[in-house]
Amino acid sequence: MTTGPLTRGSVTRVPQEERTRAMRARLLQATVEVLVERGFGGTTTTLVSQRAGVSRGAQLHHFPTKNDLVVAAVEHLTEVRGAELAAAASRLPQGERRTREVLTMLGDHFTSPVFTAALELWVAARTDPTLLAAVAPLEQRVGREVHRLTVELLGADESRPGTRELIQATLDLVRGLGLADTITDDARRRAGILDQWALTLDAALKETP
Repeated sequence: MTTGPLTRGSVTRVPQEERTRAMRARLLQATVEVLVERGFGGTTTTLVSQRAGVSRGAQLHHFPTKNDLVVAAVEHLTEVRGAELAAAASRLPQGERRTREVLTMLGDHFTSPVFTAALELWVAARTDPTLLAAVAPLEQRVGREVHRLTVELLGADESRPGTRELIQATLDLVRGLGLADTITDDARRRAGILDQWALTLDAALKETP
């Protein structure tokens, strides 16, 4: 009896394409982790390959330069951020505290490691045209998706004058609170601000035009 083309004895052989995909995924995840821990300036291809458990030769084969690696990580970060937001949104409860729960979800996102990594890329992209060309369109895509998701979760009617601006102000507020948290633990102050903003947002969204 044959065991098939992917096995030899009791050992299953993983196709090369799958091994390559897994290696790239480890490298991209390691890039995000090193960005969070060391910042963009402290991120090197050597550190990333060590963290990923990948040989330098293999890493250089897939990503010859730091910029090649980081640009690929931008796309990876975009996908991770979208998946994390979608998962968090699916767990939100209904009820009177719905608005506050939505703000908590957004606050958690903008204080998460993936946001910290994205922030490092924003700062670096300001003076790096190649990186900016990769970061800008993907950040715009993330921004549109977060806005759309927030409108949906709050049940907001953007055909009403001022509602779109109110949603955008909400996202700007929460993003700003996330930035403050990168310097020091801002959880208590952030909670108080979001408590008050939830009341303000509910009142504004329920007003009859």
